Amino acid sequence: MQLSGFAEERTIVEPCKVGVIGVGHLGRCHARAYAQMPEVRLVGLVDINPTRAQELAQELGIAAMTDLDELLSTVSAVSVAVPTPQHHRIAKRCLERGVHVLVEKPIATTLEEADDLIANAQRTGVVLQVGHIERFNPTFRAISKLNLAPMFIESHRLAPYTPRGADVAVILDLMIHDIDLTLALIKAKVNHVLAVGVAVVSDSEDIANARVTFSNGTVANLTTSRISPRAMRKMRLFQRDAYISADFLNHSVDIYRLQNQGTGDEKGDHPLGSSAQTALLSRGQFVVCERPKLEQEDALTMELRAFLYSIRKEEKPLVSGQDGRKALSLALKIMKCLQEHAHWIQKSGHP
Repeated sequence: MQLSGFAEERTIVEPCKVGVIGVGHLGRCHARAYAQMPEVRLVGLVDINPTRAQELAQELGIAAMTDLDELLSTVSAVSVAVPTPQHHRIAKRCLERGVHVLVEKPIATTLEEADDLIANAQRTGVVLQVGHIERFNPTFRAISKLNLAPMFIESHRLAPYTPRGADVAVILDLMIHDIDLTLALIKAKVNHVLAVGVAVVSDSEDIANARVTFSNGTVANLTTSRISPRAMRKMRLFQRDAYISADFLNHSVDIYRLQNQGTGDEKGDHPLGSSAQTALLSRGQFVVCERPKLEQEDALTMELRAFLYSIRKEEKPLVSGQDGRKALSLALKIMKCLQEHAHWIQKSGHP
């Protein structure tokens, strides 16, 4: 499915009846976004905290329900934004009722749970989309249109500490975004994983680094932290003819390309500086910097529209259950590597 398809389509015959399950931070965002969409009729909310659900329901002018089955009997689709350990249980109930599901990332906590959700979606013929929202970030949408063949990827995803999300390891909380993006860019098998991490304020790692080697020779170096003083969401891609710097937080892309003289661009911006540029020109080459203008559609709105588009067209979603499983599989391999490294440190007697 092409992004342009659901981005441009606005003619809806009948609004899709939608509900939201779990109205913490992410669930509230989903509900408010749905409420602004003409192609959606937001029917109701369900949350374990009835006061929280009632407050948001009053704000949006919809029903707050305490019974999940009551909601499922009135909707065609739901967003599941409950805590990660509950993803499988709640999403499975929805799928078994024939309700389309957008489940927040990660898809589940184990591969067995992920496989069960995928099998249920296939059996009932409904859409199962996983909420890897960075796929819809204007920055990623821009770089995914480029002719990419990266041999090295470096990502940094840093965030200040917040108790929200600290119930799972930082790999499943933050790094999984870049895991999914890397797997979307590199269509090759994972050959080897190395990882280290440190628990600082949580019971599991708060800072981690993973080095992933793929069968085509590409290497991805992924770093994440949830105790950083400043937020950062950047990815750098290095390939034979270009270096691409992508900023997912500030929505910008810088593309540095090596070109031959005679293309008419020799007098343009020379980002390497005059001395380096002079040396390159002596070889008949020069470097130019391109900064493409990015579309400014909201990533969550695009994600929800993609979900609705897949339902209407009966198509595989852009981020399928299988995509969510692949991201979870690599995340679990990284977590296993972290545990083995921690065990080695403890056994060797290092502080």
